[in-house]
Amino acid sequence: MPLPLKTILIDDESLAVSRLRRLLGKHSDSIDIIGDAANGAEGLTLIESLQPDLIFLDIEMPLLNGFEMLSRLTTMPMVVFATAFDQYAIRAFEENSIDYLLKPIEAERLARTVQKIRTLVDRQDGSQPAINPMSESVMRLLAQMQPKKEIYSISVKTGEKIKLVPLSDIAFFEAEDKYVFLSTIDGQKFLTTYTLTTLNEKLPDTFVRISRSVMVNRHKIAEVHRHFDGKFLLGMSDKKGTKLTSGSTYSDTVRQLLEL
Repeated sequence: MPLPLKTILIDDESLAVSRLRRLLGKHSDSIDIIGDAANGAEGLTLIESLQPDLIFLDIEMPLLNGFEMLSRLTTMPMVVFATAFDQYAIRAFEENSIDYLLKPIEAERLARTVQKIRTLVDRQDGSQPAINPMSESVMRLLAQMQPKKEIYSISVKTGEKIKLVPLSDIAFFEAEDKYVFLSTIDGQKFLTTYTLTTLNEKLPDTFVRISRSVMVNRHKIAEVHRHFDGKFLLGMSDKKGTKLTSGSTYSDTVRQLLEL
């Protein structure tokens, strides 16, 4: 990735964009500003069109906020956030190798950001392994920082009808081959259109993944037995008294869940 980096500024505050342009002008050997956008929707179009190496991104914007815009990108540039988030959130950004700029942006702080970017580029061009600031773990963090929409049921298709199954009636979800089924406390089984990963993102903390193929409703666990190789056997309170085995890599999750 050669310097200077093709860069887009995305912020709905025109004064903030002007200030950032002026400050970045002192780093023209590293940063080449090729455009700016006033909201996430414009930013999305501009990024897909110009394919920048780097974006400076505000978070709270009209039409699409910074998180929503990132989730719709087909290619991911390097990202520096311009944020007014509180100190706790900023520490979370730091720990996950995302750089940030707290408004109003100061020249000295921006200089450190540019130096960090240069270091990342040098690693990508050299023998050291590249650092991806927008890694999978970071994207999970961004998702966690957005408020989840509260849902009360899962829709399933039964014949020509769409049935809404209340979350309180669901005992567990289980993946079989490429499909995910939900099982209710009265013993019914329905095919869903979701993956377990999607359900993990959508559902409240009541639902917990206990293996690669199973997610349970913690309120429907009737009993727990220690199993082989650090695994656990969970007896569910559904009509069938289903027994589910936890995955070996999920043992700590089950222990925390049940305070074992």
